[in-house]
Amino acid sequence: MHRIFKVTATVAKSHDDQSVGTDGDLGVVIVAAGASRRMGGVDKILSPVLGRALISYTLRVFNDSDRVSSIVLVVSGQSLDACRRLVDEHGLQKVQEVCEGGARRQDSVRLGLQRLDGTAWTAVHDGARPLVDAEMIESGVAAASKTGAAMAAVPIKDTIKAADSDGIVLKTVDREGLWAAQTPQVFRHDLLTEAHRRITDDVTDDASMVERIGGKVKLFMGSYDNLKVTAPEDLRLVEALLKAREAATS
Repeated sequence: MHRIFKVTATVAKSHDDQSVGTDGDLGVVIVAAGASRRMGGVDKILSPVLGRALISYTLRVFNDSDRVSSIVLVVSGQSLDACRRLVDEHGLQKVQEVCEGGARRQDSVRLGLQRLDGTAWTAVHDGARPLVDAEMIESGVAAASKTGAAMAAVPIKDTIKAADSDGIVLKTVDREGLWAAQTPQVFRHDLLTEAHRRITDDVTDDASMVERIGGKVKLFMGSYDNLKVTAPEDLRLVEALLKAREAATS
């Protein structure tokens, strides 16, 4: 699900331009080592979508981006061999390594960071978000150049309720300034590495780690189509959205 947060001063725009330079200076960690508990024992990233594995769509977008120099794909141990074969079969030359993840998402990201080549900038993306696109990558790079850290997000459209443990509504939450967090999230590599070194308790995403060490995280517009597959019914929606995207470009 999305992380929901309220925009505060910690995400305000900085006047310090830390520009990403030329094309090809962005490393990417694609994290896909989750247990897929709601997928009936099937690793969701290998689920077939229009005849291809779900993860292949995610990888293709980053592989084809001129911004990206190298990719590390982090997966569960049971999917290592299948994902390595997939990378070879699809000719994804920028994937420099497919490695096994850790017990928590943040452990998997850290293991990916350790394997990236020495790029100054790093993006982290959920492997189960196959509808990322080139424009989102460019927007992330541009936003990160302002503060050193940026994240895709979309404004909350639904009415938000706060409830107690019995499901009784306590109040309606003002959704003004509330955004749902997504990936990709883009960081100065040294900033993200330092955040992973210092923050060891459980977190929901990398941006929250950077926030906690005092970093400023700039929002950029994600997409309501940029959903994360967590359940079988999500695959049907992804298929429909991919068909619509293909039709629009044909």
